[in-house]
Amino acid sequence: MTTYLTPALAWRRLREGNERFVNGESSHPNQDASRRSSLVENQHPFAVIFGCSDSRLAAEIIFDLGLGDAFVVRTAGQVIDDAVLGSLEYSISVLGVPLIVVLGHDSCGAVSATKDAVETGQMPTGFIRDLVERITPSVLTSLRNDQHAINEMVVEHTKQTSQRLVDSSRVISDAVDKGQAAVIGLKYSLAEGRAKLVSGIGEL
Repeated sequence: MTTYLTPALAWRRLREGNERFVNGESSHPNQDASRRSSLVENQHPFAVIFGCSDSRLAAEIIFDLGLGDAFVVRTAGQVIDDAVLGSLEYSISVLGVPLIVVLGHDSCGAVSATKDAVETGQMPTGFIRDLVERITPSVLTSLRNDQHAINEMVVEHTKQTSQRLVDSSRVISDAVDKGQAAVIGLKYSLAEGRAKLVSGIGEL
């Protein structure tokens, strides 16, 4: 069955699934053999979740989703690159997904590493340096705003990442302008399990 949702309804469905997860009442929908069979020819996910790669942040689990429900893209610190933008544009233009979720979380290691690099001037080596360089603007903005806690920086980075998606991609910005899609930023609490809205671009 194909379900086309508005951005607002997609967000509500995610909220309801997350509430079940928080309360220990997950229903594990769409995970049986018949669902698997129904998705062989095509897919119609109702949300794309661009989140941190952290092992504690498994999107389908924390939003109580199943096969075919979410198109998921993950990088450490939810850092944007060309492959991420291409994946998100595919979800919008080809799959018609109405909601992009940028999912950050408290105690993020990538944000912590960036804070350390900014404060000490010591950059990490290898490709971790690339992650830190891309997160640095968010950390600098937080420090300018007198926000020194990691979790405050996570929120700032989630907001900036959401805005950068819209600024960087004509496909995403056009979909938002037409009311076909929205971009929201969520901050996930590792202890509580709740994903809290911290920013929104487009109509919800």
